[in-house]
Amino acid sequence: MIISYRPPDSQLPGPLYSDLVTVTSRGYLAFRRCSLNDTGNYTVRVDTGNGTQRATGWLQILELGDPPSLSANTSSLVENLDSVAAECHTNASNIKWYRNTIPTSSSNRIRISPDGRTLVILRVSRHDRTLQCAIESFPEILQKSDTVSLTVAYGPDYVQLHTNLNVQDGALTAGIGSQVELECSCYSNPDAKYHWLHNGSLLSSEAKMSFSIVAWEQMGNYRCIAENPVAQLALYRDARIRPPRECGSPSQARPLPVFSPPRLFPGNATPRSRLPAESSLPQSRSEAASSDCSRLLTSEPGGPWGTMVADSY
Repeated sequence: MIISYRPPDSQLPGPLYSDLVTVTSRGYLAFRRCSLNDTGNYTVRVDTGNGTQRATGWLQILELGDPPSLSANTSSLVENLDSVAAECHTNASNIKWYRNTIPTSSSNRIRISPDGRTLVILRVSRHDRTLQCAIESFPEILQKSDTVSLTVAYGPDYVQLHTNLNVQDGALTAGIGSQVELECSCYSNPDAKYHWLHNGSLLSSEAKMSFSIVAWEQMGNYRCIAENPVAQLALYRDARIRPPRECGSPSQARPLPVFSPPRLFPGNATPRSRLPAESSLPQSRSEAASSDCSRLLTSEPGGPWGTMVADSY
């Protein structure tokens, strides 16, 4: 006898008892850690008061083999450019694959070899985060490998410009003594590096600039460049700062749009070599005057990469 149990909590160990077994409140014989020696016939005897009932069952303890191991040819990749190949090291034939902990199978972008041991992801995306394989040596018993984490560089994309200035006729307006705040943001991994140009000359290497207008030479064209050195990709957006126009005065200057579409160039290119020619600055406030003095707080979207917004901080 292993153990005798009388509800609700009376248990009497028998000659074959060990501290690795116990009886639950529902009468189940529970093993804490099974071993191959636990294989055999088990009999339960129930005394009902009106007699005794017996039942015997066979318990087979199976020994699992080693879990699979997983390797990948690389773990640092660039979105939409690189591919990754992973191999599941095992002698088992029933292999399952997991992407981001979710079971996966062959698709337009994912290839699994006929023997199931190799998985290839073509043109990885930022959503490819982890890979894992598993074997099912026995039904409903999975042995999983360690997880391989993928680091995917992407961006910059959705570049946005933010400012505290008003927008007038497609340009930002500021006068002498005005406080200017310009901030550039985007989605990028790793974090993007930012560069600000003023009329084609490097002004700052920070995402945010704050300064006061003290001279007319500070007017003109400002460009934010967001660069991802790992992905070797950069985008830039342009904005123009000019004096506010006076209501009722004729307009002689040709306004430049504040919201330019994002421009692309390889991350290892020299940004200034790719800049378009800058337009001349207005010579006086009257030269930039216009009969339209309406204030626009937001722009129309500048394409799939993002927008520029004029707001208050």
